[in-house]
Amino acid sequence: MIYKFRAILDAEEDIFRDIAIEKEATLEDLHNALVNAFGFDGTEMASFYTCDENWNQEDEIPLFDTGDVPGEMRIMNNFILEDNLDQHQTKIIYVYDFFNMWTFLVELAAIEEKVEGETYPALLYSHGQLPLDAPDKAFEADDFGSDFEDDYDEDDLDMFDGDDSFEDFGFEENWN
Repeated sequence: MIYKFRAILDAEEDIFRDIAIEKEATLEDLHNALVNAFGFDGTEMASFYTCDENWNQEDEIPLFDTGDVPGEMRIMNNFILEDNLDQHQTKIIYVYDFFNMWTFLVELAAIEEKVEGETYPALLYSHGQLPLDAPDKAFEADDFGSDFEDDYDEDDLDMFDGDDSFEDFGFEENWN
């Protein structure tokens, strides 16, 4: 069977790619197909994130093991598409290049029979030009709120008040 995905750049403009890939492929294979489809050079870090029906990000699935204990973290090549995505769980988020945060909403659009003679993964359709820079993310103030906002106190910012604030640390203010 073949999984057909639509990967949409999280931006105001309509920029997406449709990709067909075998159901036995890994998330790393899908990552490579997305890198090629959008014209990235493939040298940056990337992760997939599981999500709910409303695209709320959940668990990270990175390209490489970045955990404190080697082998503890499951990575893209440990995830087979058919074991993690199906007609009930169709959505996943893909982030490429953590400095620029290219973010894509990837959805399983169809599961179809394999076409004999076709090579997979395959770019089926391309719409829109990728901009030179990743779209800016608009964060709402609530995203950074705290349950303890009432605990904020102007005195919390007085760390460097006074002439001798750096003397306690054993170096001068202009130490470099």
